[in-house]
Amino acid sequence: MKRQGGFTLIELVVVIVILGILAVTAAPKFMNFQDDARKASLQGLKGAIDGAAGIVYGKSALTGVDGKEKTATPVPAADGVNTHLGYPTAQTTGIKAAVTGLDSADWQSAYAADNTTNKAVFTFKGKATADTIAAIETTNCYVSYTEATGTTAASAAKTTIKDSGCNN
Repeated sequence: MKRQGGFTLIELVVVIVILGILAVTAAPKFMNFQDDARKASLQGLKGAIDGAAGIVYGKSALTGVDGKEKTATPVPAADGVNTHLGYPTAQTTGIKAAVTGLDSADWQSAYAADNTTNKAVFTFKGKATADTIAAIETTNCYVSYTEATGTTAASAAKTTIKDSGCNN
């Protein structure tokens, strides 16, 4: 009698089931899509802020309120967005008014209470313990917008990302 070599159907099914269970439990540890999604969302928000600031600056330049006017106080310009040196201010009447979606339920934000800080920060809703700049910065998972400080390209409004704390 000739002996057949190979596996039975039941043995193959058991191996496939075991591999499926291992894949379901081990895959999330190797593929952390949530962290990547958070970082990508911050990149998207940075792009939206940069784009809005550029559009406001262009509108301000067209209406005569560009970076050459060194006003000490914010000036309403560009469809009701308060500007400072042509760029949106770091306040709710500035950058928040310029960027669509910052008032949604997705983002937690804190803005400069006056013109001494000149910064606004944004993180994911519920990530920070309070709606203050210091609390959001301690998350290490935020986008920061800083107002323009002068009329040169080096002193234009800046947007930066801190994403080292987005892994949890």
